[in-house]
Amino acid sequence: MNKEFLRKDHFHFIGIGGIGMSAIAMALLKKGYSVSGSDVVKNNETKQLEQDGALIFNCQIKKNIENLNSVFNNKVINFVVSSAIKPENEELSYCRDNNLPIKHRSEILAMVMESYTSLAIAGSHGKTSTSTFLSTLLELCTHNSSSITGGIIPIYNSNAHIENTKFLVAEVDESDGTINKYKSEIGIINNIDFDHCDHFSNINDVLSCFKEFASNSKKLLLNYDCEITKKNFNSNSNWSNKETKNIAYSIIPTLINNKHTIGRYYENGNFIDILNIPIPGFHNLSNITASIAASRMIGVKFDDIKKNIKYLKLPKKRFELRGELDERKIYDDYAHHPNEIKVTIDLARLFINQNNHKQGKKNRLVVIFQPHRYSRVKEFANEFAEELSKADVIYLTNIYGAGEINKDKINSEIITNIIYKKNKNVKYINDFDEIRVNFYKLTQKGDFILNMGAGDCHELWSILNNKNK
Repeated sequence: MNKEFLRKDHFHFIGIGGIGMSAIAMALLKKGYSVSGSDVVKNNETKQLEQDGALIFNCQIKKNIENLNSVFNNKVINFVVSSAIKPENEELSYCRDNNLPIKHRSEILAMVMESYTSLAIAGSHGKTSTSTFLSTLLELCTHNSSSITGGIIPIYNSNAHIENTKFLVAEVDESDGTINKYKSEIGIINNIDFDHCDHFSNINDVLSCFKEFASNSKKLLLNYDCEITKKNFNSNSNWSNKETKNIAYSIIPTLINNKHTIGRYYENGNFIDILNIPIPGFHNLSNITASIAASRMIGVKFDDIKKNIKYLKLPKKRFELRGELDERKIYDDYAHHPNEIKVTIDLARLFINQNNHKQGKKNRLVVIFQPHRYSRVKEFANEFAEELSKADVIYLTNIYGAGEINKDKINSEIITNIIYKKNKNVKYINDFDEIRVNFYKLTQKGDFILNMGAGDCHELWSILNNKNK
């Protein structure tokens, strides 16, 4: 990081409340730099930033920038944006019109990463979970690690933990193609899948993006169980949960239930020990194996990992039990791609089947799904329907556009109509208030309710709670 440059400068984040933007802003604050930001929504992240000294504006108007120029008149003000900020944003437009320095969030994160031995977690799915598991292990085993992630890490209760440490765990995002900005000691690729149809045209575009990321990593750690990474990348550092031959790090599961996973751990094909991991789900086992592998690659002792693995927890919004209402359990999950929905429904079935076996009941899996982005629904409508139809009851709500213009008039009823051909227990529901009003008609006692999406669907628990107070 160019420390002299940063000491002279101020950073203003347009859209500071975003989970990724707020983490980078917090990192700069913790390193002693002056920070401000604007967002139309208040959340826990903006409140924390304000408590820690950031100047927060609750609107996005050009007057904010005029105020900044008077408050920080002895500094060069850098305006930081993410790809989610639209060109017509009033603050951004003012900056462009006045030739003010505008930087993408990826540039700032890349600069922060330069001052650490960075471990960068990339991949189409599981980045936040892997970042959380790796952050937890390094914190407990080394006490010498910082983190910047796209989710709330339980051990820190934050998406950013910045100290004067040797290591930094950084979650890096490929969705807008800026993943080529990051240089790391270890680059981790969880998997590669076609997604982010607003930016990429096909899987080859996605693959090219990851290849640039790989070329910027001193060491590359790959998921050997993902066919795309297996075929397109070469590295002696890899992991698998299916095989041990020619694999650097393996955990072969012997038991997966709704409380934990037990597996046989191998290094370079040699059996090392049995691990009891307090996280269910085969996809989570892959993320945990990646975290163990990365820890071992930087010299963490296996005995320390085994001792501390019992403290692993999932990040917020990843199969998170929000609570129970009149014998109806409600879980939140961030799944918003068909392959993510598949593994999340599989995990829910594991819980339900084991509960039914114990109690002799036949509980239902009820899915509430908020699609994310019109472009994703347009591209994957059939795939969404295929996976969602595997639930017993399905409710779809309005698409969360994430700033996209709905030029093709896409709506959730497209998925609903395809599901109906496979599973008649499907219904389109306009919004979450309608769910609140009809909650006890739409559900029944014993239901396992899985509320999925990457938009504002996670407010459902609060909406239901207000109704029941």
